[in-house]
This record gives sequence, structure tokens and C-alpha cells, in this order.
Amino acid sequence: MKRAFLFITAIILAAALIVPASAVGPVVPNPDAAASRSVVIDALYRREGSPALAERSDFPDTAGQWYADAASWARTNGIVLGDEDGSFRGSRGISRAELAVILYRYAVYKDIDVSEGEDTNILSYSDAFDLPSWSYPAFQWAVTVPLWEAGESLLPDSTLTCAELTDTLVNFTHGTALAHWTQDAQAKKALTDYVTAVTDPDAAAYIPVKDRIAVFDLDGTLFCETDPNYFDYTLLAYRVLEDPDYKDKASDFEREVANKIREQNETGASFSGLEVDHGRAVASAFAGMTVDEFNAYIQEFKKQDMPSYDGMKRGGGFYRPMVEVVEYLQRNGFTVYVVSGTDRLIVRGILYDSVLDIPNRQIIGSDEIIVSSNQGDTDGLNYVFTEGDELILGGEFLIKNLKMNKVSVIMQEIGQQPVLSFGNSTGDSSMAEYVTSGNPYPSLAFMLCCDDLERENGNEAKAQKMFDLCAEFDWVPISMKNDWTTIYGDGVTKK
Repeated sequence: MKRAFLFITAIILAAALIVPASAVGPVVPNPDAAASRSVVIDALYRREGSPALAERSDFPDTAGQWYADAASWARTNGIVLGDEDGSFRGSRGISRAELAVILYRYAVYKDIDVSEGEDTNILSYSDAFDLPSWSYPAFQWAVTVPLWEAGESLLPDSTLTCAELTDTLVNFTHGTALAHWTQDAQAKKALTDYVTAVTDPDAAAYIPVKDRIAVFDLDGTLFCETDPNYFDYTLLAYRVLEDPDYKDKASDFEREVANKIREQNETGASFSGLEVDHGRAVASAFAGMTVDEFNAYIQEFKKQDMPSYDGMKRGGGFYRPMVEVVEYLQRNGFTVYVVSGTDRLIVRGILYDSVLDIPNRQIIGSDEIIVSSNQGDTDGLNYVFTEGDELILGGEFLIKNLKMNKVSVIMQEIGQQPVLSFGNSTGDSSMAEYVTSGNPYPSLAFMLCCDDLERENGNEAKAQKMFDLCAEFDWVPISMKNDWTTIYGDGVTKK
């Protein structure tokens, strides 16, 4: 049985916390030694993969020093501004106040939301009035993360050892990565430990940026799965049974499929072959629309109210904690793909103008044929696209992208084995096993368990089944109920 790939973050970060023996370079870590400004900046610079410097902004006292590139990078990006005389002073031990400000600025550089600290009252600390004025906002944010256990005092002038700095960076990683996850969520720890390890160029687990690929299912993984059914199921039912411009034109087959969906919504009935029949019905019901017209139709449908929720439209059903996962991975050099059983064009429509920034080229789903508007019945091998042609839906369903088909399409479209998989059902099992089986890189598979009955249309039986599968296959379970502080964000409540 495969073992879940978990890491001790402190061990990994310790390799970055080094004490310079000379101007030539760093030596073996000494946990008890004072952590200098150069050590901190070098650790952050290498955390970013030691990026090449297109432009330099050097301090006057860093020429020839082993940390010169790191200091220049930090100054260019506003992470370190220097002393009053403009010097970096890399050998000076770093104080809590300096570290709080540096990590605060680094968080801003990484597009991490630091606004939560703006309303934090730190006047109860015994030395709050001793803080340098330039460090006050950073300390408000630092105690919110928290970067350290402050006790009764903030100790702004206290210098840190390398071991203490390691602990602080661990806290930074865990405290800023996934803000809407509970502090003790094991899935959060597994992911942040993993990312910390595989993005450290000095670690044995390091994965080059080009190979950092993560694949996500959509429904039930990133987006509301059942209200009362999949987005694409409810879209078809609306098109065929309610749309005044189409319902009288619908075919008998389309109405048969749409009525099965309606019955499933009302009674929970199961119909064999409905997944493929639904794909065929979508292809025919929207045939002749241009790609842009189909997207516009989806955008209008997204404006409808969610039946089971107050304060949410159909297009707003993104799981906020999972949006954070995507953003966290993107900030750390991962390329994120959506690999869904939903029609590819519908997935594109759901993600269009949404909280997720994933380009169409990284969206994979079930497929239908697309043809030229003037092509007619001519085979594509015998037709030449000409000026004035438009791409339209051809009315023919090609493939339902579920189960083993997800693995096949990953190889066809991505061309290599991903290192992270996120799903929620047995339809994602093949994808999870593919990602974690025989991978040359460290890999993990996460599975969402829909165990929240108060904030989501959860199902305890299905959730328990997935928990059991996670235990059997060494997938990492995510509990919606216990791991997330919110699901859809403020202002959304389940009826």
C-alpha cells in the first residue's frame, strides 16, 4: 500500500536557515546561532526558487557577499528597504519587529491577504507601546497569523535564533496558506507540508516548476455538486423544460432525459446510462449555437438563484476553501488543470468571470463536436475554414470524461503524470490512483467528503464511504464539516 507523502516542514526549512562563515557562502545550519538578516532574506529568496534578476537594486554594503542576489531581489520587490543610510547590514541579528515587517511585506508580494490584521487590537500586550511605529501594522497581522506564541509580550527588540526562525516560517506557511481552513485540519497540514518540501530547491523532494501539475475535479470538489443536481444537469433541464425560446422545439429524446433529471431531483431515483444520455442531450439541445452564444447562455443561467441557499446565485457556488487551495498552488508554481465530467464548454462557462483564474487551455471535460457554421455535412478533412465562418456546436456527443476516461484524457492533453489530484467521488478514483501510482515525484491525492449537513447539501453515507476509501487507498480526506470555517463565504446560508 502506498504511504501518504507527508513532510516535517521544520526539517525542510532548516536547510535554508544558514549561518555565513564568510563572504563566499553559507555553511551547515546551527539552530542555536543568531538568525541574521541575510539568513532570512536568503531563505525567502530560495523559497521563490532563486529567480534570475532581470534588474538589480543592490544595497551599498552587499557587493561580493554570498547573499547579494537575495538582498537585491528583496529590495527590488519592496520586501527589505534598508536602514536609514540605505545599508542592508546582512550580518546583524534580526529582531521580531524586523521579521514581522519582512514577512508582512513578503505576504503582500505573494498576494496573500493581510487585511485580517487591520482590526486586530494589540494594546493588551504589555509592551505594545514600545513597538516601533513602522512595525505596528505588521505586528497586528503577525499575531493574527500567528507567527509565534506572543504570551503577554510582543518583544519587538528580541533577536531570534535559527531554530526560532524555522518555527516562525513554519507558522507563516501554515497560517497564511489556507485562511478558511481550521487550524488543526490534517489535510491542510498535509498539503502545506508537501508544497513546502517540493518547492525547496535544496530538498530531496524538490519538483521543478515545469512538473508541478495539479488536477482538480469540478462538481463536489471546487463547486457545488447537488442543488438539487449537477450544474450541467440543471442547465439541460431548464433548457428543455422551461426555456420559452426552446422548450417547444426540444426533441422527444431531450425531453425524456430532462424528465429523468427532474425525477432524480425530486425523488433521488437513479437511471442507468443517464450520464451519457445527458451528454448527448446537451450536444443536441444547444446544437447550432456559436461557442460565444453558448457561453452567453451559461452566463445568464448563472444569474438564477440557487434553490437551497440564500445569498447565492448558480454561478457563485465555489467552495471558498478550495479556491484558496488553487490560489495557493498557483502562487507556488503549480499549473492547475480542471478535469471534469461536465461538458468542457460548460466548465469554461462556469469558470468564466469567476473567482478562479484558470485559462480555457487548462480546462478539460466531456466533449461534443465543434464545426464551422458553413460546413454542413462536409467532413472536416474536406472543408477549409474561411473568412466569415464561425465555430458552432455540431450536435454530436463524443465522450463522457469520467473514471478511466479522466486518466486517458490527462495523458492526451497534459502529456505527463500530475503530482496532485483533488476529487470527491469514485468517478475520480482512477485519476487519484494514476497520480499516486509509480510517480517519479512525491505525489498526493485528496478527496472531499460531503459530511456537512448544516452548510451544504451533505450526505453522511456517501461521506463515510469516501472516508473508508481514503483509508484503504491512502488518499487524504477533506472533511467539509470539520476542516473548513466556511464553505461559500459570508452572506450565504443554507435554507
